[in-house]
Amino acid sequence: MKKLMLSCALLAAMAFSVSNLKAQSTNYKPFKVDLAFGYAVPAGSGSKGGVVFAIEPKYAVNNSLTLGLRMESALTASAIEIDGESLVGNVKATGSYLLTGDYFLKETGFRPFVGAGIGLYSLAGIEIGDEDLEIGAKTKFGFAPRVGFETGHFRTGIEYNFAGKNLGANYNYLAFKIGFFLGGGKK
Repeated sequence: MKKLMLSCALLAAMAFSVSNLKAQSTNYKPFKVDLAFGYAVPAGSGSKGGVVFAIEPKYAVNNSLTLGLRMESALTASAIEIDGESLVGNVKATGSYLLTGDYFLKETGFRPFVGAGIGLYSLAGIEIGDEDLEIGAKTKFGFAPRVGFETGHFRTGIEYNFAGKNLGANYNYLAFKIGFFLGGGKK
């Protein structure tokens, strides 16, 4: 409950800050929606991989700063073979709702950025042991630092999601994403 209250307070503070800012983007339209997909690498050992899909509506506060809400789903799997006989691993699904901010290092053309997101992660997974099978779900508070660039309506980035643990399994993952955005073009 405390995490939900903290998230609501952060969202209210961001909304109040944005409404009080007099500056607005002079080079770009203020609203855009990012659509991205990519490869997710789960934390832990063994052979691993996954996919990630995201949608992120954003508002350009000025030419260098955007604020948004990232909604993302990641599906990852890890497996380790023991003595050539038994298989130990997991399949994890992670959904996230993060308040985000990106700071662009350049105002036009090729625009590198640094950013971060903070919010809630919904974790669900199946842990396959030597003779056991565990299923669990949980909601946790987490964050995701990121870097990348935009050019035209194309966007690419790398981010690390600190999503936490559930049933002893680590739900953190590294995401390599490519995509595009609708809106937000030059004025």
